[in-house]
Amino acid sequence: MSTVKPFDPFRSERLVYRAVEDTREDEAFVHDIQRDAEAQSGASYGLLRPESVKSSNEFKEHISKCLLGAIICLAPTDEKESAGQPVGILCLKANPPSWAPHRWTDISIDILKKYQGKGYGGEAIRWSLWWAFQMAGLHRVQIQAFSFNGGAMKLYERLGFKEEGRIRDHMFFAGSWHDGLIYGILEDEWREREREAGRDLASSTGVSI
Repeated sequence: MSTVKPFDPFRSERLVYRAVEDTREDEAFVHDIQRDAEAQSGASYGLLRPESVKSSNEFKEHISKCLLGAIICLAPTDEKESAGQPVGILCLKANPPSWAPHRWTDISIDILKKYQGKGYGGEAIRWSLWWAFQMAGLHRVQIQAFSFNGGAMKLYERLGFKEEGRIRDHMFFAGSWHDGLIYGILEDEWREREREAGRDLASSTGVSI
């Protein structure tokens, strides 16, 4: 007999994950994330241009169409609230329906600049792996990085991702060419790491950093 009980899966140790809403507040928040040119330079293949509200709203629509698109929030300080201050955006991209048998997704994550360096990005990625493997039944999760973004590469490796491929000279930035790296983790690799760390795989709050 199963020992699993109903629980809220959209929480990790310090964070809450909620849907993006059609509000002025979420529109402004997404725009704040998207207009951070320094962050975008380390994560986006797109040619850098000043970000317009229109472009940010298009990305906001993209979030809602992902397999999992969530606003990363701090835990609420008021018990009447379901989520606190938003700090970032997390997306697990949706593949075409005909790809469903392959059971994989691609993560993208952005953390608002003033909340970077606090471990929120790592906690959110680890939670997203739990959601992917324990809730969505996926088999593989990948995340990408540029060869000049050493901080991202170290984080992904620390979280258990393995470098699976390197696309040479795939990114032209600041006058030179850079490689594109693909990192991946399989469900059995993730489960082994979590068990070795003594984490409860049945609970979303047991997977935080």
